[in-house]
Amino acid sequence: MPAQQKKLIFCTAGVLSLACALGTAAAVGSQLWVRGTILCTTGALLVNASGAELHKFIGDIEYGLFSGQRVRQCGLGGRPFRFSFFPDLLKIIPASIHVSVILFCTVLIVFALVGAGFFMFNAFGSPYETLHGPVGLYLWSFIACSCGCLIMILFSSEVKIHHLSEKIANFKEGTFTFKTHSEQFANSFWTILVCSLVHFLNALLIRFAGFEFPFSKSKDSGTTTGAVDLMY
Repeated sequence: MPAQQKKLIFCTAGVLSLACALGTAAAVGSQLWVRGTILCTTGALLVNASGAELHKFIGDIEYGLFSGQRVRQCGLGGRPFRFSFFPDLLKIIPASIHVSVILFCTVLIVFALVGAGFFMFNAFGSPYETLHGPVGLYLWSFIACSCGCLIMILFSSEVKIHHLSEKIANFKEGTFTFKTHSEQFANSFWTILVCSLVHFLNALLIRFAGFEFPFSKSKDSGTTTGAVDLMY
């Protein structure tokens, strides 16, 4: 493949990695990971609400990795309540899973930035022979993609298996009991999915540039110098 095309491919991969790092950082600080509605079962049972009357007992909830907001509806109008996971909710949530999600988000941001730097260095570095030995490029892309997948798996298990929305809805509620009426993952969660797919795409771009995967490299291929190996 001509050198100019290789530069364009690596520059594109670098821009995509940088965009993923910025997108993940924005997602971590956002509270739009989960959106849903919560039903005040205690209030609904007291008045035997059904049909249209049931909407008077359905409130809203949305939260991210650090904070969120819920609006409780118990027949007397909406009452908003803002909360933070640290330190308020640590006793009622699966803290180990939640902290792991945050740590993997940090690792994803770091390796996305590292990958962007290496892609750009390979696109515009001098001498151009730095394009040889793409093991590092595959490695950064693989780690970033794996972290994105782990984030989605862990956070999904926290929400669905550990019923995170219900635990948040019933936080500091002594009289009323709330149940999840509906919930869906919001923009920030899907941002992580897109970033994972982009890092997988970057690995394909490396292959498209003419480089074999490290594990499929033939023994007869040329040897690389120690300096090039250290760079990757």
